[in-house]
Amino acid sequence: MTSSTATIRATEIVLPGPVEPDGLETRTRELSAPAKGQVVLRMEATGVSFAEQQMRRGKYYDQPPFPFVPGYDVVGTVTAVGPEGDTALIGGRFAAVTKTGAWASHLLIDAADLMPIPDGADAAAVECVLVNGLTAWQMLHRTAKVRAGGVVVVLGANGGVGSILVQLARHAGITVIGTASPRHHATLRELGAAPVDYRDPGLYTRIREIAPDGVDAVFDHVGGAAVEQSWRLLRRGGTLVSYGTAASKDQEGNSQLPVLKLFARLAAWNSLPNGRGAHFYNFWAGKRRCRASWQRRMTDDLTQVLRLLTDGSLAPQIAAEIPLTEAPSALALAESRTVAGKIVIVPGA
Repeated sequence: MTSSTATIRATEIVLPGPVEPDGLETRTRELSAPAKGQVVLRMEATGVSFAEQQMRRGKYYDQPPFPFVPGYDVVGTVTAVGPEGDTALIGGRFAAVTKTGAWASHLLIDAADLMPIPDGADAAAVECVLVNGLTAWQMLHRTAKVRAGGVVVVLGANGGVGSILVQLARHAGITVIGTASPRHHATLRELGAAPVDYRDPGLYTRIREIAPDGVDAVFDHVGGAAVEQSWRLLRRGGTLVSYGTAASKDQEGNSQLPVLKLFARLAAWNSLPNGRGAHFYNFWAGKRRCRASWQRRMTDDLTQVLRLLTDGSLAPQIAAEIPLTEAPSALALAESRTVAGKIVIVPGA
């Protein structure tokens, strides 16, 4: 059949407003049948990204109005398709990027957004390298385009994106300097990065000591005033890749203002005749202009990331696997800054 006649009761985690992690709510509702072009995906793994940490504060750049179900990406199995849908999809395992909605046992999703995953792939491992891996791959290889023999700085190198950036760069023959708290330095050394304490008042001086001739790229998710220090680390021909404004996540006021200020600063730097570039990486760039082209690029890049995962070149940094109904604990743990890698949410019993 092309659409399910059975009633599906979906368990969802709802973000009701700007609350603390323990303010998340659990609800169960009847999922509507998939419309034409849609499928029902049974969640096998989703995760906690920095986006959810911003969304619960109402600070994510273009988040939907409260209440809503968070969840930026998902790995799962198709259980039903909509009218005139491809029944061959049923039983298949796929990954998808959702931005919201993935913290659920079942969800409706556009079939066009599905990206196949290898047979037998571990759902938590794929989830760990889904949005994080795509982001890291595209920033390194599409935006910065750093070549073998180069030197890069990864801020927050113990995080979900940062830990994958370190591994992808090392696989490409690039030297990596990574910032993190001392508790994560041993892990960074194992991944092949030179660690620096991000809380050290002389952080940028220390980085310059390691790379006195400057670096080829800095990957900065922090933003704020310190982004100027990241810019100064670059050698001629280097690239600053900004992909977040973590420094402003606890600030009151307009959530878009820090991003707009950052855009203006990057544009001003790009106008300077010094041979350096400054870019803001936007995961969703180009989707509205040409969804099919955007999706092909995502699928192609995920294929590259999953190939490295399959052959062991990329090790998923799974900080913990936590059941869906314990999502408040998962979010609190992610925000504690005590773990390395990504918090993965699984269905549970």
